Amino acid sequence: MLFTSRHGNPLTDRIWSREWDKWREAADWPNTEHAGFHALRHLFATVLITNGAEPQEVQRALRHKSLSLTLETYVGWWPKRIKTRGIFGAALSAVRGRDERG
Repeated sequence: MLFTSRHGNPLTDRIWSREWDKWREAADWPNTEHAGFHALRHLFATVLITNGAEPQEVQRALRHKSLSLTLETYVGWWPKRIKTRGIFGAALSAVRGRDERG
């Protein structure tokens, strides 16, 4: 374990949140609805995503139980990619090509 309490116990989310509140107040950061310790987790996830991380990588980093949880939470952060994928993408590309030729 990297961090433990003064009694040698693992640090819980509650302890981390309490410490974060102390650090935030010491730094004179505003106490808003989204200023809690959990906000750092979201920041970490969005930094990973905006730097090209794949959904499975973000899931592992956040230790989400399922990929669907990661995708449901952060779907808006992944860039929209225009790619043809699988049989549907190939079919749509063929139709699109015919439409452009007229």
